[in-house]
Amino acid sequence: MSFKITIIVAGVLLYPGPFVTPASADEWGCEVLLCASSSDPTWRGVPACHPPMKRLISAMKKPGFDWPVCREAGTGAPGYERYSDCPSGYQVGRSQDRNGFATEQNLCVKTVNTCQGGVHGFHNSDRQGDCIRTISLLRPLRSEPYFFDIENDTSGRTERHWFELHD
Repeated sequence: MSFKITIIVAGVLLYPGPFVTPASADEWGCEVLLCASSSDPTWRGVPACHPPMKRLISAMKKPGFDWPVCREAGTGAPGYERYSDCPSGYQVGRSQDRNGFATEQNLCVKTVNTCQGGVHGFHNSDRQGDCIRTISLLRPLRSEPYFFDIENDTSGRTERHWFELHD
């Protein structure tokens, strides 16, 4: 986000005096982007962020919702990742519905050999298949599933800013 945009949006958020007109869709999009990218504190800890973010949460419940964008920042709608990464040693897996069809990627799975090193006397390769087990865990949900990828003007690197949107 450019410095110029930050100043304009911050001015709208910090001084909502009597001469400020209702925010256009683009201004609202910039307010949402600025608030969503706040991390310490999150948008909930910034009183000026409550009105635009509560407006967003309310608008998301209505049919035909379009995410408000901030053209000046070059961002559109945020990304969304419901699940966190799996613990080390696990891979993302899918559960199956009652018809055997794979559903969403909501599991973390790994394959283990319970007879490694012949502990149970299984040295015969035909019996080795009896030792292979698949362990699965429910994949953890993210507390902040939405994100914006924003280029840092100073470093030139893209930074991911996670946020949540529940009532």
